Amino acid sequence: MMLRLLILSFVLQGLAVGQDITLRGKVNVIHLSKKAPGSGNVVVWLTPEFALQSEPPLTTPILIQKDKKFFPHTIAIRVGTEVEFPNQDPFFHDVFSIYRGKPFDLGLYESGTSRKVRFSQAGVSYLFCNIHPEMSAAVVAVPTPYFTVTWADGSFKIGHLSRGRYRMSIWYEQSSSSELDSVARDLDIGNTTVPIEIELHSSDVEESHLNKYGQEYPVQKSKVY
Repeated sequence: MMLRLLILSFVLQGLAVGQDITLRGKVNVIHLSKKAPGSGNVVVWLTPEFALQSEPPLTTPILIQKDKKFFPHTIAIRVGTEVEFPNQDPFFHDVFSIYRGKPFDLGLYESGTSRKVRFSQAGVSYLFCNIHPEMSAAVVAVPTPYFTVTWADGSFKIGHLSRGRYRMSIWYEQSSSSELDSVARDLDIGNTTVPIEIELHSSDVEESHLNKYGQEYPVQKSKVY
């Protein structure tokens, strides 16, 4: 009896290890400009071969508006997740998204207040402010709980993986869709997962955009918030 219990214990420990594998890797973003940022803000996600029936996390990601910027610039979320947009500037913001992804318009709201949006479909939503054209961000909604955003040096890790086959997908704002498709690959996750190395090229060009009415932004005067 004791021997059976010991064997069962070893089997359960082995299963636990197999259910908690971590994939590590690094994305090297090659920029045209030496002044361009490093290799951060790259979204990496793994879609398992067999669909999962798990709920999105209960925590609410936050995309802050501060100093006429969004912080962070890029966030990744599970489909169905609600994101909060607090205004921490001492003036109004007017956040909207009409370019692909989830369309929404938060309207004009003041300092110290906040709005929320639930992203119910997979895709990339580009966010802007209708008052400040220099403000931009991206929310990447993915149909899997296995995702991350690279650190400034391009490194990343995705934990709590089980053994099996996964499709690895990559997204970076200033890389072409054809290149992003070319670096996607199938992975066979096991106990000895080899670190992933990925190389991307950046255009270093921010696409221009219109305001939420489809018009050019008015020329801003000095001291205008």
